[in-house]
Amino acid sequence: MKLRRKIVKKPWGQTALPEIFGGKQKEKTGEIWFQAPKGVTPALMTKYLFTSEKLSIQVHPDNRLARREGYPHGKDECWYVVDAEPEALLGLGLTKEVSRTKLHAAVACGQLEPLIDWKPVRAGDFYYVPAGTIHAIGPGITLIEVQQNVDLTYRLYDYGRPRELHLEQALEAATLKPYADDNHLAVDPGTTAQLREGRHFRLFHVAGTDVGTLGEAKAAEWQVVPLEGKTTVRDKLIAPGECGLCTKLSEIDLSQNQRCLIATTVK
Repeated sequence: MKLRRKIVKKPWGQTALPEIFGGKQKEKTGEIWFQAPKGVTPALMTKYLFTSEKLSIQVHPDNRLARREGYPHGKDECWYVVDAEPEALLGLGLTKEVSRTKLHAAVACGQLEPLIDWKPVRAGDFYYVPAGTIHAIGPGITLIEVQQNVDLTYRLYDYGRPRELHLEQALEAATLKPYADDNHLAVDPGTTAQLREGRHFRLFHVAGTDVGTLGEAKAAEWQVVPLEGKTTVRDKLIAPGECGLCTKLSEIDLSQNQRCLIATTVK
């Protein structure tokens, strides 16, 4: 099936969207979510993000902590960077391992930003962001995010914006050390590859009709996001800027595909 778009306005979003989303907008759009009809609850959520300002420095809890708070599970996520302005940065992990006490003091003194590892980013970069990773998205970035489908975020710092912070929960959830370099790779646009097998989902970059190791994947859910060309998912044509959902690989027709992302659950 073709999932419906939900446009989410954000003060940190962009007015100049890609043409696949209508180009110039009157208001700032921060996110475009792909949602299933009522009665269908996918395990994964796919969305586009568009930034013109820094997003909050935040962290997501793992399954254990999330369930303790009454949620069905925590949130691992990953990012595929579609576009990035020169000097654009992503914050991922800390520059060095610190104690919880030191991190608490840095937040209290307004000195958290220097502890974040701000990484230069360019189109085609992929990052896996496991639960517990302290992270932030800088301005001038368009990316596709795939995540466990739950709305659960603990904010550590928000640049003075009048929004609630969740310091104690964030400190308990956070991994207080640098980001693992093997969670990042630069995607070759001409190659089919499994970008990551996370704890709860996989993400593949598929070039043309070459499914590579995708054919070996066993999953109950498949989400398809065309980057160039088109795909057909359960007889529905899915174009760039759209997302298709199905339950098996045989329901995906890649004959018109140039490049797409395919996310699957992990059985």
